Amino acid sequence: MLHEVLLYLSYPFVQYAFVVGILIALCSSLVGVTLVLKRYSYIGDGLSHIAFGAMAIANVLHLTTKMPMILVITIISAIYLLGYQKKIQSDSAITIVSVGSLAFGYLLMNLFSPKTNLSGDVCSTLFGSTSILTLTSADVVICVALSIVVVSVFVLLYNRIFLITFDETFAKASGLHVKKLNYVLAIVIGVIVVLAMNLVGSLLVSSLIVFPALSAMQFCKTYLHVIIVSALLSVTCALSGLLISILVSTPVGATIVVFQVVVFLICKGIGSQK
Repeated sequence: MLHEVLLYLSYPFVQYAFVVGILIALCSSLVGVTLVLKRYSYIGDGLSHIAFGAMAIANVLHLTTKMPMILVITIISAIYLLGYQKKIQSDSAITIVSVGSLAFGYLLMNLFSPKTNLSGDVCSTLFGSTSILTLTSADVVICVALSIVVVSVFVLLYNRIFLITFDETFAKASGLHVKKLNYVLAIVIGVIVVLAMNLVGSLLVSSLIVFPALSAMQFCKTYLHVIIVSALLSVTCALSGLLISILVSTPVGATIVVFQVVVFLICKGIGSQK
């Protein structure tokens, strides 16, 4: 078994997958704690549906590089859902936009897709596929660059993010530009969702955001400890899921999520003993 693992790790495409998987898991866990505490857990799921619709539009337009368009549409939607809209409650707005985008994207793929295996393409996009194992060096560079931006923003704005997570009213009274900070957070979330689609697919993106944070909260008592443990758990589950999926040929996204569910149940058991 060890020899087989080392053999796989010697291939560049496997190394690329592990690098990207670690970075996506790390970024998702950082922002996940804030979203769970602000009761925005569902936004990851909603934005992933929007990204699916954006991908369908990019496919219809036959764009060779789809990521810029998907990023722009997803980020604009995230800004709208996190603070710009006022007339509709946030959870209702997320449902309306996400379901509409999912239906619109699937309709476009049915009407304009030249491929005969449409159901296979849709299933791979929604639940993840082996695309994480076919990344090019350019894909890895883009992921590394975007991940550095996400982590840097989180580190530099850590204290401000902490304040708006727990008490936006106090943050405003302290002189912070809460609306601008929420816009920055929305941009970060949009980037993470688009990156995470390559790892687990559209429908499973929210698991990367929610499960590590909830697992860490079962036994950690401070915000910083929750973030650190959440990051460690997220990276561990991503690496374990990738490794098992390569060795046993299981779906990457589903395998990672199963690991996260198991870890959450273990953490919940540990927390209940305290």
